[in-house]
Amino acid sequence: MDDLHIRPMKHEELPFVRNQRIGCYEEYQSLVSEEHWNALKGTLSSEDDLKEGVNIYVMEESGSIIGSIVLFPANTEAYEWLEEGADYPEIRMLAVDSASRKKGIGKSLVLHCIETAKKEGHSHIGLHTADFMKNAMALYTNMGFERIPSQDFEPVNDGVIVKAFKKPLK
Repeated sequence: MDDLHIRPMKHEELPFVRNQRIGCYEEYQSLVSEEHWNALKGTLSSEDDLKEGVNIYVMEESGSIIGSIVLFPANTEAYEWLEEGADYPEIRMLAVDSASRKKGIGKSLVLHCIETAKKEGHSHIGLHTADFMKNAMALYTNMGFERIPSQDFEPVNDGVIVKAFKKPLK
């Protein structure tokens, strides 16, 4: 992992990052309804990641972007399905190129967001994921994220619950 590093995304890289994100999530398309996939795809390419205070970080290997993650600041509407933002930062849209998986890239990106939130003085960090994203679910629970069902939501009324998690940063 010597030639790997995390850095803020450059604005001109946004189209590439969004396309890579969608490509990384396409494996889930067959696991959800068409309506759910369209909602997820729309979220992955929406303008939400350009809101004030939102940071997009990329993992770069030998000059190529192999993954990305988005960190929404506290009290920002990170999901159009929730009426208000959480009082802690939210991790969103973790994506790792399929050829680069199982190397700790996703965990490194999440840890970067955790460290950023700690430096900013936050007591918690949160995220949402769904059961059909088995690897993500395992990653987050293994990293100490705890369920907060009161923040769950169902984006398209198809039975797929997007589950909320929160991690204390002490």
